[in-house]
Amino acid sequence: GRRGHRCPGPATTDHCGARVVTTQRPRVVAVSRDDQHRFSKVPVDMIVLVEGLGVDGDAHSGTTVQHLSRVRRDPTTPNLRQVHLIHDELLDEARAAGHQIGPGSLGENILTAGIDLLGLPTDTRLHLGEAVLRVTGLRNPCRQINDLSPGLLKICVERADGVATDSDVDLGPTGGTVSRDGQPIRRKAGIMAVVERGGQVVPGDVITVELPDGHVPLEPV
Repeated sequence: GRRGHRCPGPATTDHCGARVVTTQRPRVVAVSRDDQHRFSKVPVDMIVLVEGLGVDGDAHSGTTVQHLSRVRRDPTTPNLRQVHLIHDELLDEARAAGHQIGPGSLGENILTAGIDLLGLPTDTRLHLGEAVLRVTGLRNPCRQINDLSPGLLKICVERADGVATDSDVDLGPTGGTVSRDGQPIRRKAGIMAVVERGGQVVPGDVITVELPDGHVPLEPV
């Protein structure tokens, strides 16, 4: 097994579970939080992760679901979305397409670089300084992304078969993405995690990846 196996350098996994090497060490680019239920969050100099809860002072922190749409469905559901991480490379792609966005715009708590977040298996542990996050799943992009910048949702969702398309994203009854051209999709708007060990996180912190036994691909949570 590989439980406890840690990758201290710029190594992570691709979407098939193979180990690949990136061009830079995985690191934190920016951190953000907001004590109100707004779509975007505010970049700050430091966040404090609290074990079992999330980001101190953030509206989505808690042991049970805090996202308002999830609260309406079942407020007793465990909160698997305590911390939201997005890769900075997605923002680069969006800006290249003309969208004016920056850290916190898409509502993430931690903006990363040099790590293939989307290819990590479920239950991967991410070490950031003293803090430890356990990856629970993918963020499911929703229609609110287009409210931030029209057309941005198309950047955050692509066809799983890699075929380029300019068609709109197909949405479910609650506004979450379900398909594109009727085909399965790859969701690119980051991942969700829970806090297993608390601590401060600041821009520049190195991220160390601890892979679990086996490779269970991430699903939306």
